[in-house]
Amino acid sequence: MEPVAIWVRKGNEWALIHRCADCGTLSSNRIAADDNPFVLLQLAAKPLVLPPFPIERVTG
Repeated sequence: MEPVAIWVRKGNEWALIHRCADCGTLSSNRIAADDNPFVLLQLAAKPLVLPPFPIERVTG
């Protein structure tokens, strides 16, 4: 399983989205108390640094 994104569940609980390296299935797991906060923030900021689409289309 590879972490690919972070989302906020109901109740403001953060969760990781993982993708299976074999079949590509996505799953969600709650963030644990011992997860590295720096790595979590890097993962959360990834779409801002490397947008999944050309940013020129948004800014016009």
